[in-house]
Amino acid sequence: MTYISHSPAQTEEIAGEFAKKLKNGDFVAMYGDLGAGKTAFTRGLGATLCPGEPVSSPTYAIVNEYYGDGVRLCHFDMYRITDDEDLYSIGFYDYEDCIMVCEWSENIEYALPDSYYKVTIKKADGDSREITIEEIR
Repeated sequence: MTYISHSPAQTEEIAGEFAKKLKNGDFVAMYGDLGAGKTAFTRGLGATLCPGEPVSSPTYAIVNEYYGDGVRLCHFDMYRITDDEDLYSIGFYDYEDCIMVCEWSENIEYALPDSYYKVTIKKADGDSREITIEEIR
């Protein structure tokens, strides 16, 4: 599915609708340039899955965890990850029973699961974004 968002708030709304189909064990691979809206999309996921949890970019922490009613959202930023050793050092492979959302997934394509959701956000005119959500199997 492809959506057009005209604002960060609309990006969050699109993500909120998508979040309704997610469950622990799902993986969301995010793709998009710097400032495309990956964190805004994740804020929308968090607002639906973990209400009241303030979602922020895990740029320096590498991973932020949020808890909702029966779900755990683990939000990764893979911008500074360069190899599998980095993934092991952050405990990436130890995360289970959660919804994993990874920004900059192009840096870890070798580590993506066999099935996942691929979310690509492309900048368009002004604040507009083209958001494509694909189920990869």
